[in-house]
Amino acid sequence: MSYKKIIVVCGPTASGKTDAAVAIAKKLDSEIVSADSMQIYKEMNIGTAKPDVNERCGVKHHMFDVASVCDDYNVTKFVEHAGAVIDELHFKNIIPVLVGGTGLYIDSLINNVEFSVNSVDNKYREELFELYKIKGADYLHSLLERADPVSAQKIHKNNIKRVIRALEIINTTGLTLEQVNANSVRERKYQPIFIGLNFRDRALLYDRIDKRVDIMIENGLIDEAKNLYSLELSSTSCAAIGYKELFKYFDGECSCAEAIEEIKKNSRNYAKRQLTWFKRNKEIIWFYRDDYDDAIKLQNEICDYVLNLLEV
Repeated sequence: MSYKKIIVVCGPTASGKTDAAVAIAKKLDSEIVSADSMQIYKEMNIGTAKPDVNERCGVKHHMFDVASVCDDYNVTKFVEHAGAVIDELHFKNIIPVLVGGTGLYIDSLINNVEFSVNSVDNKYREELFELYKIKGADYLHSLLERADPVSAQKIHKNNIKRVIRALEIINTTGLTLEQVNANSVRERKYQPIFIGLNFRDRALLYDRIDKRVDIMIENGLIDEAKNLYSLELSSTSCAAIGYKELFKYFDGECSCAEAIEEIKKNSRNYAKRQLTWFKRNKEIIWFYRDDYDDAIKLQNEICDYVLNLLEV
């Protein structure tokens, strides 16, 4: 089978993925496909660090603004939509640059996961949701901890949709989420070149995250969140970091300053989870920002690395 090449730029939030991906795309005269589970929402711009026109540097980006925050959107839809975009780019002899920090989206696309094998039990799903409304998120998550400790560690208790889905899979298949995903992986369609962005000094990454949150606030994140506050958000969009914390502020549960600190803390914790996910992938070649005097030198070395591999 002839595999189509694809460049994958991944890593934790605020590690410089967008700049690196744009540099690669300009070198290859390519286009970028976003693999960010929140940048797909058209109403979320500031809080998702969606690159603006200037940051895109004339490079065409795909998979931004493809859904409303009121719509259900999941990895299955992403694989379908992003896969169609990538196939079209390959048809035009363009090597796509896939960039993002949502590991599940990236792995599911690259590993050609077949989601149709997952059984559905709507009645059981409804029972679990009623149980959640009566006994709360902690109780529902405790059920998952007993049935599938691995998935429980990966899925936050407040991500009710994913907790319920994991329990549903166990109930209908007798398999854990990890076992089902392993059974559903098919032969790859693409030949990926994985590039990982990170910092050797974790404190430097956390400092960048904190500063970026401050910039988001200066750029109008609070007003953006207010525009979403009264909407009936989907179970995925309502869990977006940068918004859910401000919703608590709007509800009077905390001060604005406390909400901002919570955004920073949750963003740092998210970066930890991202790194845990990506570190499992031994195909990723890591580049560390603090190994270079400036970002341009780092981007140039990444581009040279990619070009050399493409010439092999």
